[in-house]
Amino acid sequence: MKKLIFSLIGFGLSLGMYAQIQLPEVEITAVNYKYLNSVDSGDNDLSVQMLEEQVAMYDLKNSDLYSDEYDTYTVSFYIPQGKILAAYDKNGKVIRTIERFKNIKLPKDVRNALATRFPNWDLDKDVYSVTYHTVGPNVKKQYKVKLTNGDEVVRVKINEEGDFL
Repeated sequence: MKKLIFSLIGFGLSLGMYAQIQLPEVEITAVNYKYLNSVDSGDNDLSVQMLEEQVAMYDLKNSDLYSDEYDTYTVSFYIPQGKILAAYDKNGKVIRTIERFKNIKLPKDVRNALATRFPNWDLDKDVYSVTYHTVGPNVKKQYKVKLTNGDEVVRVKINEEGDFL
């Protein structure tokens, strides 16, 4: 009788092990991965990255804006630090954007270039601008920075590599 009980317990435990199903890994990618790869420099402010991801992941076809009769759609995305105006084609692909952010954390290359050229100056304000197009030169990134040193004020333009324009 003991053998029968232990056999049933063993059989019941072994059935539970076979009941687990292994599913393959699923990787979710954005339809607009080219846009994300173009605008992401890896050293962007976190709020900028999050808004750019929202632009890339936006599902145009399931939105209230979508209608089969239009070829392009313009959608605005806002956060307190800035905004992105994105144009989509009828398939939901980003075809161009205009982005503008105020007073964000500057990338390391930009900070180093400013500190080297203007060592005793304080950063007062900054504006980060991005334009993205699927045709021609894809991305143009630029920082406009206002620096102060006492009563003196200097405004400079600099790209993401730290080159002054």
